[in-house]
This record gives sequence, structure tokens and C-alpha cells, in this order.
Amino acid sequence: MRIVDLIQPGKPCISFEFFPPKTDEGLTSLLATIATLKSLKPSFVSMTYGAGGSTRSKTIELVSKIKNEIGLEAVAHLTCIGHTQEELASVLSELKSHGIENVLALRGDPPKGQNTFVPTVGGFVHAAELVRFIKQRFPFCVGVAGYPEKHIEAITMEDDLRHLKEKVDAGGDVIVTQLFFNNADYFSFVDVLRKRGIKTPVIAGIMPIMDTEQIKRFASMCGAALPEALLKKLEAVAGNKERMVEIGIEHAFEQCRDLLRRGVPGLHFYTLNKSRSTQDIFTKLKKEKLV
Repeated sequence: MRIVDLIQPGKPCISFEFFPPKTDEGLTSLLATIATLKSLKPSFVSMTYGAGGSTRSKTIELVSKIKNEIGLEAVAHLTCIGHTQEELASVLSELKSHGIENVLALRGDPPKGQNTFVPTVGGFVHAAELVRFIKQRFPFCVGVAGYPEKHIEAITMEDDLRHLKEKVDAGGDVIVTQLFFNNADYFSFVDVLRKRGIKTPVIAGIMPIMDTEQIKRFASMCGAALPEALLKKLEAVAGNKERMVEIGIEHAFEQCRDLLRRGVPGLHFYTLNKSRSTQDIFTKLKKEKLV
């Protein structure tokens, strides 16, 4: 089923994001995580696509397994990096043959060791070009990325908003945001989009904090600001992993509760292939009859 059709008034769309593991042990762990989270009845789950298409075959294999064997709606990430138009068409054709109906179209991050984006000869420079390419040739529902605090490479927020509008005008059906920790950033972002005539649903990206140093790295990489009060709480329990996770769960829960009460169309959890935090947050939300 198409993501955009899963978003219904008064019924928030809940989704989880995973990444293809590099080892057999990692795969076993991921499948266990998916099995655990399946009981929460998510609207869909997504599978990332490694830099430069490094996990191409695994992404296709896993989204097919998730949809056709596990029985959950699956979204395949797809990036411009490392692929010509012909190669991208081949990937899309294969996804379609497996019954996949949804794709998240991204420009993609540079491969490890490469600091800047280098377009592939015969490929695309911008995500908007990939979105248009997909829409002209395939029946996929296409998701695009949005950045409440600006893409880290964008010179200004105005530039970033212009790029997002180009993706939507090219055929983007739904926007999934980068992770954020202050809900004011999300609502300000949506307000600006609406004033510009962009009515596309904006699903909020949530990453439960599991490790202070890890989340500092992630926040720095994607341009997300960690609230000072939250950072102080985390640093005050340095060395106490259990308490750190509890603080992360509590903050994410408060975020989700506020977002849902204020009518967000959906929540997208960046799980890092772990189930505990997402499951605990979901249980709390269910007790308050928000999901």
C-alpha cells in the first residue's frame, strides 16, 4: 500500500527505519528486532541504502523479505550516489518486481573517505531529478527528506526550502524529516512550508537517544541541535548507560506525545536496529491512547 494512502486524519502513521547489517549476526539481530516491533503494528518500515549504493542488493533483499514474508509494508531508500540513470532504473524495476510500492528518494551521503558529493557520470546531481525520474517511469509512491533545521550543506534555510519545493514539485508524495529534538523546530518548519503552498504531509523523524557521545556525533553530522537542558541531563549520568537510555526514552516520549496531541500526521523512528527504546515509547503512547 502507498504511504500517502496510509496517512489518515486522526490516525497517525507510525513507522520504523532500519539499515542493512554487515554480518550474519547483525542480520539475525535485525530480524529479531523487526519481529518484536511487528507486534506494534507499524504502518510501514523503511530500509536504508548505503553510501554509493554499497548495500543495494541487501536493501532490495530485505525490503522484499519484510513485505512478502514478514508481512509489513516496506519502503526502500534509494540514492543518486554511485549510480547511472540506467542502473537506477534497474534497481527500481527489481523493487517493482518484488511488489514494493514505496521509495524514499535521496541524493545520498558521500561514501566513507569522501567529504563532498561527487555526481556520477550519467547519474543525477539532485534528489529532485531522481524523484522526477521515478515518477515519469514507475508507479511508486515517493517520499522525500525534509530538514527542520536546514540540511547541513545548504548555505541558508531559504536555499534548503527551495530544494525541498523542487522535490515536491517533481512528484514527492510525502516528506519525512531528519531527526530533531525540539518540537518547535518541526512546527516552525511545517508552518513555513504551508505558507509557501506546500501541502504535502510531513512525517516527524524521531531518534531515541541511547548513548550521549553517539547522539552528539549524529546531531553534528545532520545539523540537529541538542537542547542544552537535555544535554546536561545526559552528561550528568555519564557512565551510567541504563540511566542514559531512560533519559533518552523519556525525552523522545515527551516529543511524541506533544507531536501527536498537536496533530502530526506520522512519526518515523530511527531505530538503529534496536527495539527497546521504540517499544517502550510506543507502550507509553498506547497507555495514553495516542496510538
